[in-house]
Order: sequence, then C-alpha cells, then structure tokens
Amino acid sequence: MIELDGVPELIDPVMVAAFEGWNDAGDAASAAVAHLDREWKGEVFAALDAEDYYDFQVNRPTVWLDGGVRKITWPTTRLSVVRIADADGKGKPRDLVLVRGIEPSMRWRSFCNEILGFAHELGVEMLVVLGALLGDTPHTRPVPVSGVTSDPDLARTMDLEETRYEGPTGIVGILQEACTHAGVPAVSLWAAVPHYVSQPPNPKATLALLNRLEDLLDLRIPLGELSEDARAWQLGVDQLAAEDSEVAEYVQSLEEARDTADLPEASGEAIAREFERYLRRRDPQAGPGLATEGGVADGRDGSYLRDTASGRTRPPKPAAKEPKDAKDSKDSKEPRESKSPNGEPAGAAESTGADAGGQDAPDPRAGKPDTKGPSEGGRGDDRADDRVDGRADDSED
Repeated sequence: MIELDGVPELIDPVMVAAFEGWNDAGDAASAAVAHLDREWKGEVFAALDAEDYYDFQVNRPTVWLDGGVRKITWPTTRLSVVRIADADGKGKPRDLVLVRGIEPSMRWRSFCNEILGFAHELGVEMLVVLGALLGDTPHTRPVPVSGVTSDPDLARTMDLEETRYEGPTGIVGILQEACTHAGVPAVSLWAAVPHYVSQPPNPKATLALLNRLEDLLDLRIPLGELSEDARAWQLGVDQLAAEDSEVAEYVQSLEEARDTADLPEASGEAIAREFERYLRRRDPQAGPGLATEGGVADGRDGSYLRDTASGRTRPPKPAAKEPKDAKDSKDSKEPRESKSPNGEPAGAAESTGADAGGQDAPDPRAGKPDTKGPSEGGRGDDRADDRVDGRADDSED
C-alpha cells in the first residue's frame, strides 16, 4: 500500500518520467528530467524497492564514501515533486511529479502498476514520458521531436500523433499502455538522436525535449547553461566531422534528405503560434535563466533549438541591438520571422523501425549503416555504467 503522508496536496499535478537504458539514446531523456529536478530543486519522496525490479548483475550498485563511511547506492527509480511558482508567467503555480530511474530488468507490469498507484494517490492529471531514439538525422539540423499518444481524443485536442507502432517495445511503451487501460491520459515525447554520434551526453536533444515539454504543458522552464552546452556540442561535432571526409559526405547526404523532406514552408498558423511564443519569452518579468529565442554563432539560424516536427517553426531571430541612446529601441523593432521547414526527416523514424511518432523503437543499434563517425559506437540505449541519477544517497540501503 502506498502512503504519502509527507507529500502536500498538489496543484494540477503532471507526472514527467524518463528511464535510462533502451529508450534513452544519448541520455537525452533522463538528462531532461534531471535538469527539471535540479533547476526546480525537487524533493525525493519515494523510491521503488530495487530488489523487486532490477538485476544487480546488469545494473550494479555503487559504493561511495561519506565522511569516511562506506555507503551503497542501489539502482532504482525515484519520485520527486517540484512546485513551479509561476508556471504560466502569470503567477499561477503548478506541481510536477518527476519519475527518474533505470528501465527495470523484470516485473514490468508490477512496476507500471506501482507508478500508476503513485499517480492515483497524488491526483496526477496526465503522464508525460520522455524518450530518445537513434535516427538518420543530421546533427546540423533541429532535433526532430515527435509527440505521440494512444488516446485519439488526446491526439486531437493536443495536436499529437496517434501511435500506430507495432514491434518490440521498452518500458516507455509498456507504461503508456498501462496508462491507457487505467484511464490516465498519457503522452510520449521522442527525440531523434543522430546515430553516428550517439554517445552521451547530447544536450541538443535534451534541449529539444524540454522545449517541446514546455509547449505541451504551457510552462516556462529555466534552461540555465543548456543552450550554451547545445551550441558547444554542435560545434564540437562539426569539427570532428570536418576531419573525416567520409563522415562529412554522409552528413551532407542526410542534410539534403532532410531539407528535401522539409521543403514546404511552415503554415501561417504555425508561424503565428511561434511568434506568440517568442513574444512571451521577451516578457521582461520572465527573469534570467528562462528559455530564450537564442541563436547560433556559426550562422545556422538556431539549428540547435526546437524541432519543427509538428508544424512549429524555429523562434524568430531577434532584432539587432540598438545603441543605448536610441529611443524605444526595444519596442520599435519587430523580430524577423524565420522560415523553417515542416515535417520529420526522411528516415529518422524508419531507420529504427518506428512509425512517424517514433514511439517504442526496436533496438536502435540494429540495421544501422556501417558509417565511420566521430563516435566509437552506437551507444545510446543499454547503459554500461551503474549510475542512477547523480544523487548520492542510500535511501534504499
């Protein structure tokens, strides 16, 4: 039986979950939930019993020293809660329940039932699961992020894709299906990570997931240094690709395929929606550290920012700064609308056996082209280390 005596009554709670392992290419999804937990100072209130769900020969516990005393951290899944004081920029608070851990080794149905038990006791209104898969997408273009659901009504009202995927699945697919049977609205957000540079971390994919989550829940997420990390990541991969002519040629072919698939211009409705978001972000009361329109120093016009998969364009580029003595410079300049292609890259989902929604892709490493790239391998699914979530505690000891 689940008892939550230490958790206060939550306000419009939404559960956001991510699991390291098969559904977490480049650690993009788990890093996104870790970012939310860190920026909003989440407080852990529960942890699942590691003995029930994990094979410790696959996910080994770690030993660490605390003031000379040896302690053990067990691989598990932890739940924390964060309160967003100004969720919509208008002073309205909201709570998020963050679920972060490792894909369980066994008893998946019991695992999902336990997660749903917490959701029921906390009055969770919707569950959003973050995932990442490997795809034929160039690192120089916006990261494709697909939003999928099994609920036709939810797909229609929230501008999502109704999943049609058939094939092997991970804990993300099992949890979403359990939510459907339990009557809990559930959404999966999937980021496509370039398969030729799949080693973690991938801050660009993490940023894309957070941007899409921000749109889905109408939140303002503080990004901290994540935008700079994404820019640095892309420039680093650019340099590595430039040193290998085969990789550079392959990236160029992916760019051409992506640009051809995205040739139709964004609709007027999509541009208007993005322009409204841009104006919200310019709110002087938004405070430092919030998501901004940004840009890329190398002239790629914000290519490390949000995806265009659902008809959303990149944020318009801001107007050039005026000298300090120019009157009303901020109000007199209108942002320049940037046109961005629509749709997902050709082969981004197909390469992993997923549908357009990208949900529940089979093993991302299977069937990949033998492409020489800047990375040592296609790691992005099954983790080799024993890290749980960077939180040094022994709550299950």
